[in-house]
Amino acid sequence: MSEADTASEAAIKRLLADERPDDGLLAEEGSAHDSASGRRWVVDPLDGTVNYLYRLPAWCVSIALEDEQGSAVAVVHDPLRDETFTAERGAGARLNGERIQVSGEDRPERALIATGFSYSADLRAAQAEVVTRVLPVFRDIRRAGAAALDLAYLAAGRVDGYYERGLKAWDWAAARLLVTEAGGAVADLDGEPHGLAAASPQLLPRLLEFVS
Repeated sequence: MSEADTASEAAIKRLLADERPDDGLLAEEGSAHDSASGRRWVVDPLDGTVNYLYRLPAWCVSIALEDEQGSAVAVVHDPLRDETFTAERGAGARLNGERIQVSGEDRPERALIATGFSYSADLRAAQAEVVTRVLPVFRDIRRAGAAALDLAYLAAGRVDGYYERGLKAWDWAAARLLVTEAGGAVADLDGEPHGLAAASPQLLPRLLEFVS
């Protein structure tokens, strides 16, 4: 957590309280209240905090609106690149207003895979073992350090697949909808900690063989 995380969350919380007072809220830095409307906002006020603190340009704000059917609206905003990824359930995904779609790559040897690593030493050791299975089969691995951006880039065709374990609802809520609305497929990884994998529908089964 940083001062920027808490300041960003406070600003988003104030705006939602003014504009959507009956909606629920779940946010990374602890803001939470129940919904009276059947809708809930899921907020990561600064995804990629370590990058932000080290002045590495890979961090974003992630906001999703959920209803009884799941994620309905998603926004992932990268202020440094002036890029805003948006999705609406049933209406596709966009980057700065222009339609985007997953790459459609179906060949593992040509597929660039994004992932992330835990702060827990034990979990990092297990994740390192998974990497030894993935690297020989797929083109390469990229680790940006911000899950919402990884999935937004997947939706835009900048990477071909993604997997990771150990994150929370606010890390994935918005970007998961981006991927599916961009034509991608998403699967939960069973076991503990919970995980997520995503890719084109043709590639995802092959990715799951190595990361499940």
